[in-house]
Amino acid sequence: MPPLNALRAFEATARHLSVKNAAEELCVTPGAVSQLVKALELNLGVKLFNRVNRGIFLTDIGQAYLPPVRNAFRQITEASNRISSAVETGILTVSVTSFFASAWLVPRLMQFQDDNPEIDLRVVTNNQLVDFSRDSVDVAIRHGLGVYPGLASHHVLAVEVVPVAAPQLVGRMGQPASPADLTRWPQVHDAERRAWHRWFQSQGVEEIGALRGPSFDDSGLLVKAVLAGQGVGLLPAAMVASELAQGQLVKVAQVSLLEDFAYYLVYPEARHDRPKVAAFRRWILDAAARQCTGRSGQ
Repeated sequence: MPPLNALRAFEATARHLSVKNAAEELCVTPGAVSQLVKALELNLGVKLFNRVNRGIFLTDIGQAYLPPVRNAFRQITEASNRISSAVETGILTVSVTSFFASAWLVPRLMQFQDDNPEIDLRVVTNNQLVDFSRDSVDVAIRHGLGVYPGLASHHVLAVEVVPVAAPQLVGRMGQPASPADLTRWPQVHDAERRAWHRWFQSQGVEEIGALRGPSFDDSGLLVKAVLAGQGVGLLPAAMVASELAQGQLVKVAQVSLLEDFAYYLVYPEARHDRPKVAAFRRWILDAAARQCTGRSGQ
């Protein structure tokens, strides 16, 4: 097969019937275009252009060669455009915790589909952090403080959180008289290990010290650790409402709202301008803003 750059130089020169104009289109010098065309003629063993005075014209062989070359470039362009279009539309895979998916995301998805019929959502429930370099996930929604190195992070929605513990742990430690008492309790942490510090600060507790205890990147495992009595956990109130009602967990401090301890939309920064990612970002941030506006108006 002849060199691709030589074919491009031939097609552009034949279209313009001008080496200069072809060079401007290809962002090279006229001399480079002439050399590429000559190399193609040597490769094929035929003459593609007649050079008369200062003008050039296609030979009969050149005229016969041009349509299939032009058609080949057209097919390559169309195939590339189809691939690019498939990347920007089609399926958008969203990784989300099962709790947020069932309690907030799924009931609102019809509006996204109505507004973006060219995008099909694939919701994957997973409580673990996403490895975007390995997992087939476009965006993720995670609960925490929104600090994810190397990832774009957008605050979506803050939810009420509550410190809870298993009855056996409360029996051993005693019901705390104030939030400061919980600094002496064993804690169970999320992967970032910052939530408890943030909660104690919001309660006016400054002497926190070093907080110890296991951490989990899976909220389901975190809840199980709290149920097993391994420590007090700071969890979304709605997530543990059933366990509190059934007496499996005990509330050891009041429910509070931490604006920065929230659900965040995260994805690699390089995907920020992808149309389907941008469409989902606009929709979820608008939906969350509408909910917050409705809540403040009540």
